[in-house]
Amino acid sequence: MSGAAGFYLGIQRRKATAEALIGSAEDEAKRIVNEAYKTAEAKKKEAILEGKDEIHKLRTEGDRELRERRNEVQRQERRISQKEEALDKKIEAMEKKEEQIAERARLAEEKVKEADNLKKIQTDHLERISGYTVEQAKEHLLGILDNELVHEKAAKLLDYEQQLKESAEMKARDVISQAIQRCAADHVSEATVSVVSLPNDEMKGRIIGREGRNIKAFETLTGVNLIIEDTPEVITLSAYDPVRREIAKNALERLVADGRIHPTHIEEVIEKARREVEATIKSEGEKAVLKAGVIGLHPELVKVIGRLRYRTSYGQNVLLHSLEVSYLAGMMASELGLDPTPAKRAGLLHDIGKGLDHEFEGTHVSLGVDICKKYREQDYIIHAIQAHHNDVEPNGVLDILIQAADAISAARPGARREDLEKYIRRLQKLEEIATSFSGVDRCFAIQAGREVRVMVKPEVVTDEAMPLVAREICKRIEEELDYPGQIKVNIIRENRVYDYAK
Repeated sequence: MSGAAGFYLGIQRRKATAEALIGSAEDEAKRIVNEAYKTAEAKKKEAILEGKDEIHKLRTEGDRELRERRNEVQRQERRISQKEEALDKKIEAMEKKEEQIAERARLAEEKVKEADNLKKIQTDHLERISGYTVEQAKEHLLGILDNELVHEKAAKLLDYEQQLKESAEMKARDVISQAIQRCAADHVSEATVSVVSLPNDEMKGRIIGREGRNIKAFETLTGVNLIIEDTPEVITLSAYDPVRREIAKNALERLVADGRIHPTHIEEVIEKARREVEATIKSEGEKAVLKAGVIGLHPELVKVIGRLRYRTSYGQNVLLHSLEVSYLAGMMASELGLDPTPAKRAGLLHDIGKGLDHEFEGTHVSLGVDICKKYREQDYIIHAIQAHHNDVEPNGVLDILIQAADAISAARPGARREDLEKYIRRLQKLEEIATSFSGVDRCFAIQAGREVRVMVKPEVVTDEAMPLVAREICKRIEEELDYPGQIKVNIIRENRVYDYAK
């Protein structure tokens, strides 16, 4: 019983303790809930206040923006109104101007009609006074104008030519003089005969041989004529081919020095002389190429250049002429600031056809072009060769340089000799060209054809027309004559007045 009572009492105590704990927990829970409610109410009020403040702020900003927009719209309306007023004023002004223009146009038309009437009246009056119709007056005025233009044209031509001559001649003379001063080439006049000295006149008989066997064998093998005259201790060799003549001269000198002269020995000596001359040709070609400073030439071209040593043109040695043209062209190219190498090469090769013209058909220009094409020379070198005698039109500075250098070398005093008949024909042609022009009284070719002096009739050719006549004569000379250097055309107009004292 006591145990059950104790158990019961324990349960009661525990129950009382649990109820006490539950009561305190409920009180605590109520307290927490009350505090949470109070906090939520405070936050709610705070949020409402903040929302009201934000709404008030947005409303204030909206009102301000609206006021600004209304002010901007008002400003725009005032501006548009001002522009409309200005536009109305401009339209009114334009309408007034249009009216004024229309009035002026009407007045102008009236004045034009009035001027036409006055012009017609004045024209009729002038025609009555002058005795000319309008067309006749125009022709008369055009005639006067044409005469005035002749004077103006001549004056302009003189002025323009003077300026060109001053600038071009100064530059050309400077370039050419520099080139000529730096080039000092000898000129040797060669003929178609060579002379061999003999130790005595008895040698002539030995050269002729029994029944002429020796001289016949010599002439047959060399193609050279032996001329045995009364001149003591001298034999003349004559041939158009200087290479053959050189071979014959060397062979004859050897035979004379050896003293053994018979057909078999003659043949041996001639063959040996031919080989020596060929070696000399090759050596001369190599020397010329080295002197000119030209590299890369084909060996066959070098040989042909060497043959030029035995060629002459109007008495001028062609190899020396070719070297001089090479020097001059290279120097002028350098003076002009150009590469002298192509000029030297073209100058050396420009007359290479003359090394072949005894063996092939064609001009030396065409032969030179053919052989340079055969051995793959550059196109501009070939064109310069082809153009140096104007067989084709020059198309570059190189062509002009070769023409100029060739003319300088050929025209130098003493460089060449001309055939007398050709020289006389050129002088006659020069005078014929000058006298063929109207107004020319007389003319004379002077200074070996370097100048033609033309006397004109003063009543036909005026002072203003003299430059035009000179220019036309120069053009005809350039078109119809071939000549070295230049020809001066000197026009002379002379008025003479005669009177007698009685």
